[in-house]
Amino acid sequence: MEFMFFRREKPSNPSVSQRLDALRQVGFTVTSAPGGMVRVSRGDCAVDLKDTDGTLRREGRAGIVMGSEIGSLVDGGFQKFFRTPNGKQTPALAEELKALHDFEEDVKEALGQESLYNESLGTVSTFYLYDRVQNRDAGVPKRVWE
Repeated sequence: MEFMFFRREKPSNPSVSQRLDALRQVGFTVTSAPGGMVRVSRGDCAVDLKDTDGTLRREGRAGIVMGSEIGSLVDGGFQKFFRTPNGKQTPALAEELKALHDFEEDVKEALGQESLYNESLGTVSTFYLYDRVQNRDAGVPKRVWE
């Protein structure tokens, strides 16, 4: 009598350097950034990653490189634009939004991270600043009666 045992593959947990090598192999540029971070870029898109307990975590969302900073995508209700932490802004073009979406999905795949359904549908903004909710992200807004 013959028995068949099905063995599951042991899940591998690649090291940080192996994950960075995987990014390089699929065409990303990996450079060191200030604060112990690593900047991963391709074309005009980039994201900063940080080694946290042997895993790479994103420090903010991916964006477009503007000078030495990464511009985050902001949805102003009437238009999307990119804004750096120092306040420099530029309107978002359709080809930039597509490139950013593809970049984020490719980085997740190369790092072995989950791709969430709602993020896979299209580009997700970092901030939403509609006129009707002005100052929403800055804490409690000033009330009309104050």
